[in-house]
Amino acid sequence: METILTLQNLSKKFGLIKAVQNLSFTIEKGNVYGILGPNGSGKSTTLGMVLNVVNKTSGNFHWFDGKVAVHNALKKVGAIIERPNFYPYMSAYDNLKLVCKIKNVPTDRIDEKLELVGLLERKYSSFKTFSLGMKQRLAIASALLNDPEILILDEPTNGLDPQGIHQIREIIKKIAAKGTTILLASHLLDEVEKVCSHVVILRKGEKIYSGRVDEMVASQGFFELKTDQENQLLSYLQNNNSFGKIKRQDGLITAFLTAPMNAADFNQQMFKEGIVLSHLVQRKESLEEQFLILTKNQSN
Repeated sequence: METILTLQNLSKKFGLIKAVQNLSFTIEKGNVYGILGPNGSGKSTTLGMVLNVVNKTSGNFHWFDGKVAVHNALKKVGAIIERPNFYPYMSAYDNLKLVCKIKNVPTDRIDEKLELVGLLERKYSSFKTFSLGMKQRLAIASALLNDPEILILDEPTNGLDPQGIHQIREIIKKIAAKGTTILLASHLLDEVEKVCSHVVILRKGEKIYSGRVDEMVASQGFFELKTDQENQLLSYLQNNNSFGKIKRQDGLITAFLTAPMNAADFNQQMFKEGIVLSHLVQRKESLEEQFLILTKNQSN
C-alpha cells in the first residue's frame, strides 16, 4: 500500500515543556486516521510540524516516498488547522475563486466542491451570512480545490451544534469514499469511532496506542445474562474456553468472550444444556471503555 506520511521519533519542546515526544506512525493511502487525545496532548503541534508551520525539535517526517521536498509535497495536501478565514463581504464563490488563484488551480472545480459540502445553492451568498457550520464546510471546499491526496483537519467539529457536527462528519465520510486520505485531530472519542479507520492516541505528547479502530475494539465483547439456574450457568461458563472474565452482580451475569460467538448460537447451546435464559444481550466494549483502560494504565 502507498505511504502518504511517515513520522520517525518526531519531538517538539517549547522551553521545558515536551509537547510531542518521540512520535512515530505511518499513514497509508485511502484511510481515515484520527489523532485522538485531550486538549494539550500534542495533536495540533504534530499537525503543525508535518505542515511545516511548527519547527520540529528532533526526529524526522517525510511525505510520500521521501524523495519530494516538503514544499512540493505540501502542494498535494489540503489542510484546515485554524478557524476559516475568508473575506466577509465576498460570496462563497468569489472567495473560492481567490483561493484558486493563490493555489494556481482552475476555477472549474469550484461548483463540484461546493456541491460536495452542500453549499452550491449558497454560492453567491456573502461569507458573513454563513453559520459557523457553513463556514467550516466552505473551508473544507477550499482545502479540496487542489484535489489533494490527503486532507488534514484539526478539530473539524469544534464549536458546532449537533446538526453541524453531523454534516461535517457525513462530508468527511463522502470525501474518504472518493479515495482521499484523511488525517484529523480530535478530542472526541465518538468522532474517531464514527469516521476513522485508524487511530493514534496521544497523552501528554506520547503515543499510547496506534492501530485500526476496529482492532482497538477487538475485544470479542460480552454477554449479559439472567437465569433462574445461576449455578448451572456459572459452572458452564467457567469450564468453557470461549469465555474469560465472568462477573455477577444483582442477578446479572456478565461473561466476556475470548472468541467470536453470536447470541443465537449461544442461546441454542444453553437450550441443549437445559439452561433457560430470561435475559440475553450481546455487547461490545466501546472505544471509550478501551480508551479509559489505555489511559488508566499510564502514569500521571
